[in-house]
Amino acid sequence: MPITRIGDIIQPEIFTNYVTQRTMELSNVLNSGIATNDAEFNALASGPNTLVNMPYFNDLTGDSEVMSDDGSLTPGKIGTSKDVARKQGRAKAWGANGLSALLSGADPMGAIGNLVTNYWARDRQKVLLSTLKGVFSSASMAKKIHDISGETDAGALFTANSFLDAVQIMGDAKDSLAAITMHSAVETYLAKLQLIEYVQPAGQPVRIPYFMGKRVIVDDGMPYDTATGVAETYIFGQGALAWGNGKHPNIIETETDRDTMASSGEDFLINRNIFMLHPRGVKWTESAVAGDFPTNTELATGSNWELVYEPKAVRMVDFKFKIK
Repeated sequence: MPITRIGDIIQPEIFTNYVTQRTMELSNVLNSGIATNDAEFNALASGPNTLVNMPYFNDLTGDSEVMSDDGSLTPGKIGTSKDVARKQGRAKAWGANGLSALLSGADPMGAIGNLVTNYWARDRQKVLLSTLKGVFSSASMAKKIHDISGETDAGALFTANSFLDAVQIMGDAKDSLAAITMHSAVETYLAKLQLIEYVQPAGQPVRIPYFMGKRVIVDDGMPYDTATGVAETYIFGQGALAWGNGKHPNIIETETDRDTMASSGEDFLINRNIFMLHPRGVKWTESAVAGDFPTNTELATGSNWELVYEPKAVRMVDFKFKIK
C-alpha cells in the first residue's frame, strides 16, 4: 500500500509563501494595526548584515523670525539620526510521527500548514513580548512608563481614569494610540467592571474585545503576578512596529527530509525564518548578544535598546497597575 510522505505533499516555495501569509493573518499584532508590513520592510529584512540601519530626519526646531525691511534671515539646518533594527533568525523542525494523524486527512497539506502557521503566530507573539520587555527596561524609556502599582489601595488599581493618565504620557499625540495588550485576568477584571466592549465582525466566529475604543490583544504571556495582583499592559499606536519578512538564497525556508535508517522510517519538515519586528524609534544597540541572532532573553535585555526618536513620536506606553 503506497504511503504518503511529507515530501510528497509539500512544495517548498508554495508552502513557504502560504505559511508566511497565514502567520501574518493570524497575528493579532498585524490585525490590530500595531505593526505594518510592506515591500520596503521586506527588502530591509532581506538585505545584507544582521543589523538594519534606518536613517531619518530630525524635526525642525527654533522660533520663526520677525520680518523687517532690511537684514537677512538666519538659515537653520535639518539634522539626521539613525534608527537600528535587528534581524531575527528562527528555525524549527518537526518529525513525521507528530503529524502522522494528519496525513490521513482529506487536506493533509492544509492540516500541516494550519499547525505550522499557528505555531509561528504564537512564536511571533513571544518575540514581540520579549522585545517590549527589553524596550521598556531601557533607562532611556523611563518617561514612557506609567507605574501606579506601588500606590496604596484604590490608587493602584486599573480604572478608566488611571488608564487615561497612562495615555496622557503621549500628550497631544495620545489619539494615535489604538491598541492595548493585556493578560486574560486583566481582561476579565475590566469585563466585570463593564469596561470591555465585545464586537463580532460579520461572518467571524470570534468576538474582538475593545477597551475605551482601543483594540484589546489578550495574551497570557503579559506580566501578571497572581499573588500581588500587579499586572502590566502595553498601549500602542498604529504602525508602532515595523515588520519585515526576509529571504536569503543560502537559507532554505522550507525543506523536507527523511531518515531511511530509522526502523520504520521517519519524515521531517523544517522551517526557517528571517524577519524583523522592530519598535520604531528605539534602536537596537547590540550590546549583549552572544550568537548570530538574539534569543528572546537577549531581546528582553534593556541594555540592548536605546530611545532615538522624540518620546511622543514613539507610539508605545507601558502601564503598570494592580487589579486587586
